[in-house]
Amino acid sequence: MKLAEDVYGLDRSQMILPKGLELTDRTITRLAFYSIVDVLVEGEEPALSPHPEQPYLERLRQSPEFQEFKAHFEDAAGHFKDTINEVVRHERSLNAEEIMGPVYDLIESGDNPSSIFDMLHNLRSYDDATYTHSVNVALIANVLGKWLGMSTDELVILTQAGLFHDIGKLMVPEEIITKPGKLTDEEFTIVKQHTKRGYEILRKSDVSIHVKNAALMHHERCDGFGYPLHLRGPQIDFYAKCISISDVYDALTSARCYRGPLCPFVAIQLIENEGLQRYDPRAIMTFLSNIINTHLMNNVRLSDGREGTVVYINRNSLSRPTVQIGDEFLDLSKNPDITIEAIL
Repeated sequence: MKLAEDVYGLDRSQMILPKGLELTDRTITRLAFYSIVDVLVEGEEPALSPHPEQPYLERLRQSPEFQEFKAHFEDAAGHFKDTINEVVRHERSLNAEEIMGPVYDLIESGDNPSSIFDMLHNLRSYDDATYTHSVNVALIANVLGKWLGMSTDELVILTQAGLFHDIGKLMVPEEIITKPGKLTDEEFTIVKQHTKRGYEILRKSDVSIHVKNAALMHHERCDGFGYPLHLRGPQIDFYAKCISISDVYDALTSARCYRGPLCPFVAIQLIENEGLQRYDPRAIMTFLSNIINTHLMNNVRLSDGREGTVVYINRNSLSRPTVQIGDEFLDLSKNPDITIEAIL
């Protein structure tokens, strides 16, 4: 392929590659270095390029790929809901592979981790504290496992741990799970029992001990201030540590009966503010540094109403990148009063 037009840097002051140049591994590497995510090539109709006035997520929602993903997602959540309730009612034994089938189909439908998160971001209107959340956590955990370099067998275990981590919540009264206001101390005590109940449901099942531990330990924290056993870092199963990160991120970025979904940058800032020492260092830094990269070059709306593009990630403050607004480059790490409000 050959370039159909000159390619300039993000600030339009420097030409990166000239029109007519052949795209080779070397020139593509140069494009990547300057964060150029797409170019127009000869032989392609300009109309095929994304319309600059239409936000990326809106284009994605209208795509056949998203519609297919959405249909598979709803099938997976519905299948999980039906089968897992039968397991809890002791009407059938837990067959992990049979339950996991639709989830694996979802994973295979994603071209890369970024596409999985983009798809999930467009599904955040679901207000479901158990079933869709469990599917979300399974998908997020699978991506985290890939970022950590896990083997195929380890990924299977981690994905199962994500899907079954909240099975104990099916034993908690629905009026408590869906309560829009703050829980009373008594109600919160009941909710916290879901970790032990989940472990008991899975204890005699033919699943990995890591899956069982994830149900029991996904609310434990490395500083010892989690529950139910107040375990500290080395005492917590590593798979449970990965599920705790996936669980928190999905809970923050999903709709709840008392609020809408939070912007991923807001979620990451909340996790940073909470204290990264609460999580496994390798897992949390791998997750945050990779998840933030999936939003590079995304269009965003700031808290002051302006819109721009994320062009640079600040490694010392992942939730506060540099945003290009016209010809201005706004470093949010140096402007604490301005935040990213939404991804467009």
